[in-house]
Amino acid sequence: MKQPAVSLLILVLMSGFALAQNSPPEVTAPKNTPAVPQLSQDQIRDLIRQVADKDIENDKKQKDYTYIEREEEHKLDGKGQVKSSESKTHEIMVLYGEQVERLIAKDDKPLSEKDAAKEEERIRKLTDKRKNETEEQRKKRMQAKEKDREDGRKFVREVTDAYNFRLASIDDLDGRETYVIEAEPRPDFQPHSREAKILPKFRFRAWIDKGESQWVKLDAECIDTVSFGWFLARIHKGSRLLIDQTRINDEVWLPRHVAVKVDIRLALLKNFNVEADVTYRDYKKFRTDTKIVPVGELQEQR
Repeated sequence: MKQPAVSLLILVLMSGFALAQNSPPEVTAPKNTPAVPQLSQDQIRDLIRQVADKDIENDKKQKDYTYIEREEEHKLDGKGQVKSSESKTHEIMVLYGEQVERLIAKDDKPLSEKDAAKEEERIRKLTDKRKNETEEQRKKRMQAKEKDREDGRKFVREVTDAYNFRLASIDDLDGRETYVIEAEPRPDFQPHSREAKILPKFRFRAWIDKGESQWVKLDAECIDTVSFGWFLARIHKGSRLLIDQTRINDEVWLPRHVAVKVDIRLALLKNFNVEADVTYRDYKKFRTDTKIVPVGELQEQR
């Protein structure tokens, strides 16, 4: 997405709002009424910490997959009507252990010859850079990524303290039994990191696969204005994020669909509304024993 605040919102929420569940004790319920387990706040917080490790593992495994990502963006007028739309489709490739986006279509049409050549040249330069980097450069790059993961772990630990949780129900989702957990901000929450300051601005509901202890679906709503920087951007109350994941190769849970509706103000410009819909498909595990070389051979390397 072009808007940096929208991208940041997705990044923060996808990395932070992860819940999980082992098999809690069930209580007896009247016939034809689903039994809802009874879980204390401490139990749910412990489960959130447990799933954080699984979510980090999912993130690591995703880097071993290639896939197609299609992003459609709508700009809305003051009445909520679509005034312009555009879509971009990327092929996500693996280059020297790192995922790279390659633009392959705009508005569901193949790139022009000129745009395709520019994209191939960009990928070629990146490939050469990775191929020629020194061991020290590679080490620094990997350390930076590990730091990002550690920051994510710290953020998740703050999520456990930022909310009051409630196990609302047990739902069937795509044929799988899931726990539905609702989270409301705690009024006494004191954030310890800059990123965690946005947590009291959101409430969410999460669906957690009962058998896999993985979060499957997330519905997060902005309940107060979120500011980024000194008037750089403001996301307003009512903005919403929906994410759902799917199980791939019986080993990992990866995104299937992301929907975002944002009422945003950038710098001192007027407010505008944006809707974005992102779909992910054709996940294929990358052969990690293959070394990628020129761009022309990329298709053969996967």
